[in-house]
Amino acid sequence: MATTEEVIDMLKVVYCMEFETVMNYVANSTNLDGVRAEEIKKSLATDVAVELVPGSASVTVGVQRQPPDDTTDVVNVIEAVIEAEQAACDQYKKIIRATEGDDYVTQDLCIRLLADEEEHLVLFKGFLKEYSPN
Repeated sequence: MATTEEVIDMLKVVYCMEFETVMNYVANSTNLDGVRAEEIKKSLATDVAVELVPGSASVTVGVQRQPPDDTTDVVNVIEAVIEAEQAACDQYKKIIRATEGDDYVTQDLCIRLLADEEEHLVLFKGFLKEYSPN
């Protein structure tokens, strides 16, 4: 079981992850080009509201894959989203395990947030399948 301070540190990490995700989603939903990119852009723009976190104090960014210079590189964007969503899922699972039997409120919040992240992950894995040759 984690200490209160350890749980707070884990929550700070996931907060930064969410904030960076929002920034990257905004950039990609604005800058992505190409005929097939429109559905990806719309999905990212919609997800911004879900991912948005209040404030930016003490946010550390730069750990996620950044939007590509090539604005037509839709696959790179999709893969970056999958990486970010998987990392968020992993962090929420870590917090869920750390709060087991002790902090049910934080645990419940992280379970609900994990469900949202897993939904985004499945959606973008589906997008990737559409772009992968098989």
